[in-house]
Amino acid sequence: MSTKNQISIEIPQSVIDQVTENLQNSRTLLAPYLQGLTPEQRETIFKMGDKTVATVQKVEDYTETNPEFAPSYMDQPEFHKDVAVVNGLSPLRNLANQLESDLSDTIMLAGNEALLSALLYYGSVKEASSKGVATAKPIYEDLSKRFSRKGNRPAPKE
Repeated sequence: MSTKNQISIEIPQSVIDQVTENLQNSRTLLAPYLQGLTPEQRETIFKMGDKTVATVQKVEDYTETNPEFAPSYMDQPEFHKDVAVVNGLSPLRNLANQLESDLSDTIMLAGNEALLSALLYYGSVKEASSKGVATAKPIYEDLSKRFSRKGNRPAPKE
């Protein structure tokens, strides 16, 4: 059984180190401005999505051209600051999402290929052990703990 190799790359450690440093620097630079939410807050907060971005932008434009319609209890400077934060951070979030997706896909593909190769090796060791190859037995015993199936086996009847 052969496997199709879809990814064959070696990322230099210097590149990993530089990217890690750049991401840490980015996180440090933004940390004073970012705010976390609890899971409950994330679930219950009224969210601005793709469909409402244009609405908020139009309202911002109208508050500039027709400020007489803004209610006195609306904090317009804070509204404009909030819109500016959304406009400033959205491209960064999009870039981070693209990076996350590319990282996840690459890890998934490389992980798939590594696991398939590991299974091939394990199968070969298992076969050698069953044929009495002495040096294969301790390897098989060690690996069999990791490759034992723990799926949906029916419970033994008592």
